Amino acid sequence: MKTKSIMLAVAFLFFGMTSIFANVAKTEKIKVYGNCGSCKSRIEKAAKSVQGVTKATWVDKDEMLTVTFNDTKTSVSKIEEAVAKVGHDTDHAKSTDKAYNALPGCCKYDRPAAK
Repeated sequence: MKTKSIMLAVAFLFFGMTSIFANVAKTEKIKVYGNCGSCKSRIEKAAKSVQGVTKATWVDKDEMLTVTFNDTKTSVSKIEEAVAKVGHDTDHAKSTDKAYNALPGCCKYDRPAAK
């Protein structure tokens, strides 16, 4: 009987820990302004440089960055700040004029109006 109780306790602990760790990975979509393949490389590299980001894919057609990250290590706002630092505006983080002006000509997108 004692063995069954211990095995039951271990099973509950195992399944409880599994559900805790399963909720750590999060996938979000972020609007990131850009134009071309160079933008894609720069945006994805900036997003992946943030600790906790495991995957980043930017699609130029809809200007959307899909990012998968550990939400205990980072946040969407930190990812947006990293992307803005390399010259690409998001809906919530604006790049500095200096970073934007340093982009190659093909990467200069129409900047959204300030909110």
